[in-house]
Amino acid sequence: MRIATLIGLGVLAVTSTGAGASVPQTTPPPPVIRSPFTFEEVMIPMRDGARLQTVILRPRDRPEKLPILLQRTPYGVPAAAPDGVTRFAPLMRDGYVFVFQSMRGRFKSDGAFTLSTAVHPSDPKAVDEATDAYDTIDWLVRHVPANNGRVGIWGVSYPGFAAGVALVHPHPALKAASPQAAWIDYWQSDDLHRNGALRLSYTADWVSELQVDKTQLKPFEYPTRDTYEYLLSLGSAGNLDSQVFKGSVPMLTSLIEHPNHDSFYTSQNWQKALGRTSVPTLNVAGFWDQEDPWGSWQIYAQQKKDDPQHLSQMVSGPWNHGGWQGKGDMLGPIPLRQESGTQFQEQIQAPFFRYWLHGKGERPDFAARMFQSGSNRWHDYASWPPAGARPTSLYLHADASLSFTAPATDEGCRHYVSDPANPVPFRARPISPTYPAPEWRWWEAADQRFVDHRPDVLSWTSAPLTADLTVTGTVAATIFASTSGTDSDVVVKLIDVLPDDTQGYDPATAKLGDYTRQLNGYQLPVAMDVRRGRFLASDTDPRPLVPGKVVAWDVPLRDHDHVFLKGHRIMVQVQSNWFPMIDRNPQSFVPNIAKAKPADYIVANQSVCFAPGRESRIVLPVMR
Repeated sequence: MRIATLIGLGVLAVTSTGAGASVPQTTPPPPVIRSPFTFEEVMIPMRDGARLQTVILRPRDRPEKLPILLQRTPYGVPAAAPDGVTRFAPLMRDGYVFVFQSMRGRFKSDGAFTLSTAVHPSDPKAVDEATDAYDTIDWLVRHVPANNGRVGIWGVSYPGFAAGVALVHPHPALKAASPQAAWIDYWQSDDLHRNGALRLSYTADWVSELQVDKTQLKPFEYPTRDTYEYLLSLGSAGNLDSQVFKGSVPMLTSLIEHPNHDSFYTSQNWQKALGRTSVPTLNVAGFWDQEDPWGSWQIYAQQKKDDPQHLSQMVSGPWNHGGWQGKGDMLGPIPLRQESGTQFQEQIQAPFFRYWLHGKGERPDFAARMFQSGSNRWHDYASWPPAGARPTSLYLHADASLSFTAPATDEGCRHYVSDPANPVPFRARPISPTYPAPEWRWWEAADQRFVDHRPDVLSWTSAPLTADLTVTGTVAATIFASTSGTDSDVVVKLIDVLPDDTQGYDPATAKLGDYTRQLNGYQLPVAMDVRRGRFLASDTDPRPLVPGKVVAWDVPLRDHDHVFLKGHRIMVQVQSNWFPMIDRNPQSFVPNIAKAKPADYIVANQSVCFAPGRESRIVLPVMR
């Protein structure tokens, strides 16, 4: 090992020349690699005097005037020019001045980083992320030598939000934007909540990483190997704020102090400030995005309300968070047999910026383009959701079957017991931290057999399909359920069950662990989400549930494009906790779940019911 290390460093290699003899040979030092970019770091002034750390990378071999491609981020900017071709190779071939900027309050940038997404388009004196984007673009087109006056802004996740918010008051030089995995609403279905239910583990890891230390990204160090065990022992979410971070993470404190959908959240829903679509926009999302699966769709929907020039486009595929910027050849452990991410980069993203910033090639003319899972093919749609999709109900039955036939008579209910002291985990234990462990990336595609047949998880399964079933558009569930408590959660999962003969298995040649990793019978979640009972009637004025009363739980399951193949079965699972991805509902009504006391957590009897007029069902947008 030591010799190998020395060879790797170019220090010394030893070559055998005969029995027992060796002659040292010096290895020439590796050649100095000249970066294809020049590197410049500047501090760009904003309208209030704050200066933002900005890195400018210009291609050395492109003397002509080039467009600028800007990315604003809280995660840090390059410390030096890259040595060679980066993962943005298709863009590099066209030629751009790449600009990376640390957002206000991060790393060397002035100010405080609040994670606020609020915008103030009617206040000329206000400073927010939209004005910072405007001021940055204004400075760049005036000070970067040999630029062609056209700027594009793009990014994934937080940089995706930063790209989207620039559209609220776009600079005249902003000619293209691509908000990818952007988020718009801390309350709804992105980073911090799912339909008002707090995303506990992600909040602990992601928000603390951004706010504890301005100058670095330091993952939270759990004292145990299993985050499930640690967060369960901690009690309510408020204890994370008061006992662990002790006020050092202001956004966490705000989330604890604002348990309902009040102005703290609504004032930050920035996408509602978007006016007429005037900047070509490539919105991108992943159907299996474990962090921000919702916001980019809402930006697209808002833009299409006033888009006379058809400038807004939507792209999605079977990707996890940012997976389209990699190869995109796998859906979790399931091979797609082609590189959908590479195809996106080369055939969609690069031509989009090429046309709008270079004025070359053909104008991208699709409204929505999806890499459809199951068929594993690209599809273009004239609108989204597509007009050809027919809402079709898939019914849950008392005998644990699923069918497209509604219950003819009252079939009664199925029951289970939910114990918040033993909550259903959201992925197999031990549960690693969000970052930097790799398990987080694909948990939304994880085999759900790890909870199937738990006594507190109900499952329904269809017969094997006799033909392909194509589901394209918005998926939703309506579950008629009751609880013996005064509050509860309902988690619904729509699952594609692969056949038992999906792949071959030869015990004679198998290696240890192959059998448990096989795809035979794999339960692939296609859509999953949670609804919190206290918010069924109102998310601003929560109310207790009536014990034993059957009510409708409408659970939105977002947009999808998936083919359940012939021979596959469809499964639905229902449970009452999803820990620690979602904080525990105490199952007794309290003013603030994040401040629930140990005595507030109670065992509850849960029922899912089936009767004419109260049919528990999944509504699928089935393509004709």
